[in-house]
Amino acid sequence: MKIDLTETTSSKINAALVQARRDIGTPAVGMVLTLVIVTDEENAYDALKSANDASHEHPSRIIVVIKRGSRSPRSRRDARLDAEVRVGADAGSGETVVLRLHGELVNHADSVVLPLLLPDAPVVVWWPEGAPSDLAGNPLGALGQRRIADTYACEDPIGVLAGRAAAYAPGDTDLSWTRITPWRSMLAAALDQQAFQIVSAVVEGEDENPSCELLAMWLADRLKVPVRRTRSAGPGLTSVHLETKDGEIVLDRADGSLATLRMPGQPDRSVALKRRDTAELLAEELRRLDPDNIYASALKFGVAKLESARTQAAPTGAAPSAPASDSAAAEAEAVAEAVADTDTEAGAPAADAAGSASAAKGGKSAGKAAAPAKKASAKQ
Repeated sequence: MKIDLTETTSSKINAALVQARRDIGTPAVGMVLTLVIVTDEENAYDALKSANDASHEHPSRIIVVIKRGSRSPRSRRDARLDAEVRVGADAGSGETVVLRLHGELVNHADSVVLPLLLPDAPVVVWWPEGAPSDLAGNPLGALGQRRIADTYACEDPIGVLAGRAAAYAPGDTDLSWTRITPWRSMLAAALDQQAFQIVSAVVEGEDENPSCELLAMWLADRLKVPVRRTRSAGPGLTSVHLETKDGEIVLDRADGSLATLRMPGQPDRSVALKRRDTAELLAEELRRLDPDNIYASALKFGVAKLESARTQAAPTGAAPSAPASDSAAAEAEAVAEAVADTDTEAGAPAADAAGSASAAKGGKSAGKAAAPAKKASAKQ
């Protein structure tokens, strides 16, 4: 069922929701959270489709906030709220309210959204694109216990990571971080299987891919070894190499779907590591709404060094670099190198390295980071 409301108010929208539930015979509210999506008209359809798919796992009230630009000074002075209410089959497993804000109302979106939040339920705010640098400082972001951005959608993802680290608040997260959950799970499980003395690491992936940078920072933060970032043609993150005293541990995914895990003294293993769509990533983030301390630690650990190395590696007018394996010059243009604390030796005992990886189990990411390889395969 769809109900269109023109020049309406929040109270009329709430009344329409109650009436719509009665009309379809489900007056009870069985939703577990409110998901606020802040987007534009161009991206609203895709974002809403992903949210509806995720609602089959997390029944929720979805509020889509679309800020409509005004073309003339007169229209900018006029405040108007149009809404579309969807329940039943048109709204996934919950209910949906699409808000279109015009004129001065664009600057007061939080006042419109606040009366529509489910009482006594968590609030998650998601920016599919165009997220502010300070998520918690944004008026809409301040309404949420969890705030989700996607750095991959930014024009300068590496620069945005630096800003996110400076403005981080508990509850902030990033779908670029969620994308590497299976990689972290596989690597942590590999280190838990056998004691290895990790010396260094290399993360290879697409240029300007924030997931690659975040994985490199996570490894440097948890293993306390130098981690080098090199470039490849993709798709996405392609391989991770962990250098040990006994040989090299390699997790290689050349086709974006199936990966090969190579470990010293063991036969090669094929693991499913496909690239997931936005609905799957969003559903994962909604499973736990507590602060992600592992993400915060990784983000803050290497972002300053990352930005500095990027500035030196990419001078103005420089030609696009080739994969780092092709030449020493390409290695010189690597996006980032996260270096361990000076009082920690590079060759930390493998038991400490494995323990550091396993320490990721403390939060959402850690539970996934130290999951068995079979679980990661099923998830990806």
